[in-house]
Amino acid sequence: MVTEGQPAPEFTLTSDSGDEVSLESLRGKPVVLYFYPKDDTPGCTAQACGIRDAWDDFEKAGAVVLGVSPDGEASHEKFKTKYDLPFTLLADTDHAVADAYGVWGEKSYAGKTYMGVKRSTFVIGADGNVVRAFHNVKPAEHADQVLEALSN
Repeated sequence: MVTEGQPAPEFTLTSDSGDEVSLESLRGKPVVLYFYPKDDTPGCTAQACGIRDAWDDFEKAGAVVLGVSPDGEASHEKFKTKYDLPFTLLADTDHAVADAYGVWGEKSYAGKTYMGVKRSTFVIGADGNVVRAFHNVKPAEHADQVLEALSN
């Protein structure tokens, strides 16, 4: 599990537009790296749209926002277009980055257990260290919590 004060694990993933994005290339800017289970599902849509609706504040904070899920590029592109999301979505199809951040694990729903992404967010400072880690994120409160962390 990645904790506050630690260097954020490096990664390179493919974005919704097919470009490669690496954490290293974003050094010098604060990064909001949020992991979510699946495109176009109720909780994930609420979380993404909350960030979209507060986008001006994220831009004022100078933050780069990256959403990460196991969905592929085509799914991300469709989700981003459908909800007019102004930030980049990254495809972690083999969940290697989710593993590196400690957010891939056993979940349960309707009496069934399965492996999946545990909704989590990491605010990474310009120096590449984790400033804030949010686990078991509540989609409705997410944007406000992250903006508060960015302002501190």
